[in-house]
Amino acid sequence: MPVLAGFGEIFQKIFGEIWQGISAKLFSGMFFLAMIWQILAFFFPLNIWVEGVSLVIGFFAFFYFKTYKDFLKFSKTEIFKLCFLTLIITISGSYYPFILDHFGYYVPSINWLSEFGLTKGLANLNLIYAQMSVWHIFQSGFSNVSDVFLRINVVFLIAFFIYIFEKKTWSLLFISPVFLLFLQSPSPDLPAIVLSLIILNEIIKGNRNFKLLFAFSVFVFTIKPTMIWLPMFVFLYFFKRENLKFLWLGILVGLIYVFKNIWLFGYPFFPVQIGNLGVSWLPNSEILKYSSEVAIAKTYDLQYSISEIQKFTFWDYIFNWFTLHSYKKYIHILFVLSLIFFGFFTVKKKDKLTTILFFSILFKSILVLLFSAQYRFFIDVFFVVFLIVFNDRVKEKLALFNFNFGALIILFLMSFPQILQSKVSSFKLGYYMQGFVKTQFYKPAYFELNSYKTYKIGNLDFNVPNYGLCFDTPQPALSLDAVKKYFEAGIFPQKITENLKDGFSWKKLSKDEKEKLKIIISSLEKKR
Repeated sequence: MPVLAGFGEIFQKIFGEIWQGISAKLFSGMFFLAMIWQILAFFFPLNIWVEGVSLVIGFFAFFYFKTYKDFLKFSKTEIFKLCFLTLIITISGSYYPFILDHFGYYVPSINWLSEFGLTKGLANLNLIYAQMSVWHIFQSGFSNVSDVFLRINVVFLIAFFIYIFEKKTWSLLFISPVFLLFLQSPSPDLPAIVLSLIILNEIIKGNRNFKLLFAFSVFVFTIKPTMIWLPMFVFLYFFKRENLKFLWLGILVGLIYVFKNIWLFGYPFFPVQIGNLGVSWLPNSEILKYSSEVAIAKTYDLQYSISEIQKFTFWDYIFNWFTLHSYKKYIHILFVLSLIFFGFFTVKKKDKLTTILFFSILFKSILVLLFSAQYRFFIDVFFVVFLIVFNDRVKEKLALFNFNFGALIILFLMSFPQILQSKVSSFKLGYYMQGFVKTQFYKPAYFELNSYKTYKIGNLDFNVPNYGLCFDTPQPALSLDAVKKYFEAGIFPQKITENLKDGFSWKKLSKDEKEKLKIIISSLEKKR
């Protein structure tokens, strides 16, 4: 946190304050470091040298600008409350990771960044890398020394609570228990949702710093593109000809993001295949088709095959989405009811802010419903509706009670996941929860299997874990499912040169290579 506050001081000297307080310095430091590391990652791996230099600069700025004095501005009562809440956050963050993306996406992405940086055509090795969030770049920069267990979200949520106490926005604390479920992994959902709520709250409270509010909103979009509603809302709300000159910082953030996507994926916006620039490292069309089919299947919780979904009528699409054999159908119903309620609330409110916000949220919701209507892509809508309706109506005592009560329930369920597994069998994440272990008192719980086999196809030596996902397999790593996918498509990733850092393309498998790959798949399946 001193390093983040130090970089926040440097950021504010260059670009100004987005709001006053230590929380502004912490979030500005996150923004500044994430952007610096994103640029550096095109040229260098985010290794111990990058982290070491960053730590020295951050600590130096923290003491040079005497930022430590800002932490002492809270009253003794507030410090006690913050320390108690920090303890809850830290305990919550010490449990085993259980979000499935942690093992197949978050950790492999961070490991690649730490070892190689942003590599051209990386999507050809594994398409999942193409959606690499700037939050994973940020986590990677701290993953060598200061946060080897990848718990950056713990620090982020503590900064968020500092913001809540500075701004006395207790409605944000009221809804925070659910955020404890995002602390065991470097999930981009947490910073994306929380930062969007902070920016929205700042605008509600009268913050008119359009340049930084827009830049931060674009930053949130680069963390998770399904937050497209936020930069759209900020832009439309402040739209005036004289304000256009303040767009440059946000546009710069967006351009870096677009270039990163082109560098990794070949197209400007993952996973949309629009804007073909004719680069030589475009992913294979069959792999892209398979990816889009998986996204559609996940809309229905993998309960229908692609062939079945393709036969749906328009009403089948709607009816089946609302009648899934899963708790998710209730989230879908609540989502639609929330939008309807928000629409009526907007009509009754009749003010500029609420109207623009509603249409921005509606636009985002339509896009999600069209591409892949998974509940995790629109969960932010619930928080936005709550904040806009109850912003000033929640008192501190009620917020503290609700958070502590909610935290108690969540910690209990994470400690005894068998309850979730037996009572809510459709909650698949419950099966990845491991409960409480004694070592959590001094070290966050994490998985370490490190069991894999090495193979070679063409010029690529690759490692395949003896279990499902590549979270602790040395790079370049491919899961068995990925190997099967390439076999079915008749292609395989290849290095552009002998150096992994120079990037990847793909090539068609020869008859001998396909036979060799078939043998590899057969041997791996026997070990399962």
